[in-house]
Amino acid sequence: MPASTRHEAGPSTSRIEAWDGTPGHARALQAELAEALDPRDGFPATLSLVAGLAAETTSDGRVRAGAVLLDAASLAVVGRHVASPAPGRTHGQGPLSFRLVPALLAALSGLPRQPDLVLVEGHGTAHPEGLGVAAHLGVATGLPAIGVAREVLFGSGPRPHETRGAYTALRDPSRRQIGWLLRSLPGSAPLVVAPAHRVALASAADLVMRFTAGDRLPEPLRLARALLAPDGSPTAMAGGPEPNGAGPWRES
Repeated sequence: MPASTRHEAGPSTSRIEAWDGTPGHARALQAELAEALDPRDGFPATLSLVAGLAAETTSDGRVRAGAVLLDAASLAVVGRHVASPAPGRTHGQGPLSFRLVPALLAALSGLPRQPDLVLVEGHGTAHPEGLGVAAHLGVATGLPAIGVAREVLFGSGPRPHETRGAYTALRDPSRRQIGWLLRSLPGSAPLVVAPAHRVALASAADLVMRFTAGDRLPEPLRLARALLAPDGSPTAMAGGPEPNGAGPWRES
């Protein structure tokens, strides 16, 4: 296993740098990146390390991202890192992934070892363009990745049973399945789980539940989100009732 997660500029970063700032060009680049997604399982049969990545925009317009690396068996923390790179020329414009991915890459690069699997706060393939933040990050790094979001951005599906771990299919308007609605915590809204790169649709929900303990969010994401809290403690996003409006993970 590599000793570091520092990556050379991948297809995602090169596309961001090539963007001319117009919405039409951004959509074209998104389509190119979506074509690069691998819908097959590409993670090791025995997972050793799993990472969680989360990002937010601060009051001064910068993007902060937190990354946590866990032992996949014990969920013990192996490393953590917070990054807030200087805004690029894409700041405040275009698809959300073009703004968040550079910070997520910087946070991931600060971890001591490369993960076998990455859980990313945001949407994977359950996105109008087929490429949410998590999928963009997956293509950028080449790592197996899953998107975990708080609310549905695209598609629809029946609510899963209240039983912990229950899930139902999320489908686009053509009825093609694009993800899962996962009941990770009874009494809380289901999470939107979708593959992001090198993870098959059939594997995504069970993998997320494998790393979920007593909170709504899987442990890697709960801890990554905690890194971004003012006091470094987990936030209320780990649980709570059904949301009625747009939440903090909404993508465009």
